Amino acid sequence: MKDLIAFEKGVINTGDDSRIRQVMRRAANGEALTIAFLGGSITQGCLASTPEGCYAYLTYAWWKEAFPKADFTYINAGIGGTTSHLGTGRVEEDVLQYEPDFVIVEFSVNDADDSAHFQETYEGLVRRILKAPSAPALLLVHNVRYDDGGNAEQIHAPVGAYYHLPSVSMKPTIYAQVAAGNIKNRDITQDDLHPNDAGHALVAGVITHYLQSVKEAVENDAAAWGQDTPFGVLPRPLTANGYENAHRYRNDELQPVLCEGFVKDETEQSAVSDCFKKGFMASRKGDKIVFEAEGASIGVQYKKTMKGPVPKALLTLDGDTAHPILLDGNFDEDWDCLYLETILEHGDHKMHRIEIELTEAHENDAEPFYLVSLIVAG
Repeated sequence: MKDLIAFEKGVINTGDDSRIRQVMRRAANGEALTIAFLGGSITQGCLASTPEGCYAYLTYAWWKEAFPKADFTYINAGIGGTTSHLGTGRVEEDVLQYEPDFVIVEFSVNDADDSAHFQETYEGLVRRILKAPSAPALLLVHNVRYDDGGNAEQIHAPVGAYYHLPSVSMKPTIYAQVAAGNIKNRDITQDDLHPNDAGHALVAGVITHYLQSVKEAVENDAAAWGQDTPFGVLPRPLTANGYENAHRYRNDELQPVLCEGFVKDETEQSAVSDCFKKGFMASRKGDKIVFEAEGASIGVQYKKTMKGPVPKALLTLDGDTAHPILLDGNFDEDWDCLYLETILEHGDHKMHRIEIELTEAHENDAEPFYLVSLIVAG
């Protein structure tokens, strides 16, 4: 199958590769470098037979093979079913605190295809990474649905182009061969979304073909490796940019002003993908929890599970009882979802009051209602 792919067509924006060249120069000199990946279930490695079979690890392995003198650290911060909105709130804890040198961002099959909200959250995430103290090189990766070729590239690619970021896509490469009938869907994916081992290898091939082309273009020209130069000021945002400084608050930072029946989950989180941790749980009708949070945009994150029934809750923002928001923990899918509900976007920047009360519970509930976090921005 690899021979069928026109890997060179995968580059949808060449952008400014100077940061990547700088990382390669440092790698060639044998420095210690951190390679990080932030995204959804494809980045996490869903349907790869082993963690080492996912595209992220295969890309990391390319760096190790291409620059054997360097000492590389691998960070996989993929969480299934999540979007760039959550990415803005968790990028500091899951990626940037480790001072990465090279970062791949991949949210093109989880962000809605045509959404101003997700273009804004994606831009906020990109700006946050570019401004990080470690000045990491950033490569944008666009995966695709293999039944219809859909993804969020139409809203993500303009962000990449605006910031002159190198970007690669599976649409003109792998999906093009699926659409042409040269590759059968089931040879590379079981569900038209998540690649199997063969599919992950092709995704990694698109990425590493680009990286190899950068390496080959400069390896005989010492001046082209790039120099360590201060990063300039970012341009004016493309969108309203309300999420650049978003923060995720979990129970280690978030203290309720009222708590009746909700209890903290004190279980230790074992990995980034072990995401239903550090939250609050409740099981009885009438259980209530209240928070105050300062910002202009707020998202409430809770668990939707396939194991129902589970309790339901109503959320009231700033005392607006005429417009409650339903938080339904039941999920009609075959996986558990880290669901993020936007309850305020571009509102007044002030202290907001968030009240959550269980309004429906059952004797046979399989699990408690699980409140994971608040994402506060603006």
